Amino acid sequence: MSAAKIVRLADRGVVSVTGADSEKLLQGLVTNDIEGLAQGEARHAALLSPQGKILFDFFVIGQSDGYLLDVLRSSAGDLVKRLSMYKLRADVIITDISESFRIEAVWGDGATSFHRNSAMHFSDPRHSLLGVRHMIDARSTDDSATGFDDQNTLRDYDALRVSLGVPQGGRDYNFGDAYPHEADFDLLNGVSFSKGCYVGQEIVARMQNKTVVRKRAVKISGAAPLTSNDDVLIGDVAIGRVGTVDGRDAIAMLRLDRALEAQEKNQTLTAGGVAVTVDHIALENYRASAAARSSAALPSS
Repeated sequence: MSAAKIVRLADRGVVSVTGADSEKLLQGLVTNDIEGLAQGEARHAALLSPQGKILFDFFVIGQSDGYLLDVLRSSAGDLVKRLSMYKLRADVIITDISESFRIEAVWGDGATSFHRNSAMHFSDPRHSLLGVRHMIDARSTDDSATGFDDQNTLRDYDALRVSLGVPQGGRDYNFGDAYPHEADFDLLNGVSFSKGCYVGQEIVARMQNKTVVRKRAVKISGAAPLTSNDDVLIGDVAIGRVGTVDGRDAIAMLRLDRALEAQEKNQTLTAGGVAVTVDHIALENYRASAAARSSAALPSS
């Protein structure tokens, strides 16, 4: 049995949202249902623009006096400003406390049984194989990890995400440009379709109930190593872009309708001159969704 792997996620920061009205504020803003979130329990969520585009993605972690948001460190300050726009007279304190924590991901055999001192931890709600995230007091000197492989880099964690088809904001989709469905929030436990209203909710509900989602972040594989930011082409027509890469495998934001059409016409997709194939499950799911929407649109006899 191989040891669990640990990597420090130096690109992650923490925003604190505390106060008597913190639950009410966040519940009315973010894509997921955080009402009654227990201490140490986490939800994957996003804050959207009124047009339904993802501005920030994060984990919401329940605390006794409010919540911690595990967010991209470079976005933490902007998230504080954005949340403060909605605060008005609510009894809420919103603070960037990124300097107070360091964040680690632990995955593989035994990941759920490993705990550092001076750390909060929660299971990654997007996918069980992503393991556990630890939020460690930056003042802690506890670096013990007996029985664990702690010589990993962010590349190892990216390889895990690619293998599972889990996109990351800012790399596999652009903030302010992608809808939650395009970033797979509906597949990765990032959006509730039963909670009340939140910013951008009408757009998300329409995409869930009435729209065929033609563009998504999906896994692709190349005949040779791929390169981030290369366009995915049919001939000389771009239908997507490569994001996170792990050798010949990658995540790409892709027009699935065009990719399926190319497959049916035996046309080759390329990226940087390398022939690529698209995850067959993603294509089949798109095919089924398109067929269901087409069938639903037909008049009844």
